Amino acid sequence: MNTIKVNSPFDGSLIQEIPLLDEHQVEEKLAKAYALFQDQSRWLKPYERIAILEKTKAIMQTRVEELTKIAASEGGKPYQDSKVEVLRAINGVQLAIEHIGQLKGEQIPMGTTVASINRWAFTLREPIGVVLSISAFNHPLNLAVHQIIPAFAVGTPVIIKPATSTPLSAIELVKIMKEAGLPEDWAQVVICNRQNAENMVKDSRINYLSFIGSAEVGWNLRSKLSPGTRCALEHGGSAPVIVEADADLSQTVPALAKGGFYHAGQVCVSVQRVYVHENIIEEFTAQLVEKANLLHVGDPMDPKTEVGPLIQTYEVDRVEQWVNEAVTEGAKIMCGGKRISDTCYQPTVLLNPDSESKVSQHEVFGPVVCVYAYSKLQDAVNRANSLPLAFQSAIFTSNLDVAMDAVNQLNASAVMVNDHTAFRVDWMPFGGRDTSGIGMGGIPYSMHEMTREKLMVIKSKVL
Repeated sequence: MNTIKVNSPFDGSLIQEIPLLDEHQVEEKLAKAYALFQDQSRWLKPYERIAILEKTKAIMQTRVEELTKIAASEGGKPYQDSKVEVLRAINGVQLAIEHIGQLKGEQIPMGTTVASINRWAFTLREPIGVVLSISAFNHPLNLAVHQIIPAFAVGTPVIIKPATSTPLSAIELVKIMKEAGLPEDWAQVVICNRQNAENMVKDSRINYLSFIGSAEVGWNLRSKLSPGTRCALEHGGSAPVIVEADADLSQTVPALAKGGFYHAGQVCVSVQRVYVHENIIEEFTAQLVEKANLLHVGDPMDPKTEVGPLIQTYEVDRVEQWVNEAVTEGAKIMCGGKRISDTCYQPTVLLNPDSESKVSQHEVFGPVVCVYAYSKLQDAVNRANSLPLAFQSAIFTSNLDVAMDAVNQLNASAVMVNDHTAFRVDWMPFGGRDTSGIGMGGIPYSMHEMTREKLMVIKSKVL
């Protein structure tokens, strides 16, 4: 039997070995999900789904410590941040419960023309069909919640393929849901190779694909969807931040240090390109370096750790190579710039990398923040908008007019004013545009995308 080994990204120790499903086993799970959706007699009523989710939430609340340790050990996110992730995941279940009652259609006016008299018309929202969720490694529990819970909440079967490096949190979530009363086939975890995952993506029995991962893989999978299959793709960004001369650095610097080095920069909206007005760039950079140098890097299971390992050793190699190339091309290392071990890299601040360097052109997905000087706001906006990536961005300023000008001009799905680009709450819309993705996440928004509209028109001579 083929297996995958789930190893600690910090020290490489084996956490668990899991069987890899073969083609026939994957087909069996897909067939079960499709058969369930086709048989409306097996569908759960809204109050039944609510009851299961309420019990799921209650069980999760009793296992915060256990879930935190699972997420931190397999994903490498520090213990303190993994605990926040678990609490967010629990709140995500609550959000789904609250929004089940908000799934509704509307009345469509009739009788406004002769052709439409004697009719009533209403729209209904129905579950879209079998949902396939393919997940990333960086938030193993919370991403599982965002890709499983909305599907079940709207009443559609879901299959999740978690990242093979971090499957344990998704497996545990589904176990908890079953303990809470989830009937068979509503939520299934599939641990399989890339080819079998791609076979599911192409299958006409899949009605909706939820993908979180790289743009290269995401767009490729979208091109292989069966006709009519909808999708949401959440890719990475290279989050730009503009810091005006009137920004309050006592608030700005701590926020950007958190947004840039949280989870070792392995976040799709991690602070990466910071454009700072030339009048304050020396002071800003000095303060950011001071913050970066104070961060505790190391074992994610240590409650004191603030920056953990990268997910794989080859990612450390890549970040090291990119930083070295940037220095060769003119960037100045203000702090960091070296690997601490095979798995950890120092929080790094680069000053004025060349615009064509990899750290300026691509998502670093590592603990590297690039700082660039500018003199005019329009120049900063143009440089922020210069990449095909477009996710979340930010501006720090005390001038409301300047803030609104930047909000209007920045090409981003969200613009934070006086906050870092990695800010998120799970009831807000969240998703990239352009190369960074398509569709919208966030618990209520995912629930809406995982339903489809049906129109009912009633004709009666008494109307």
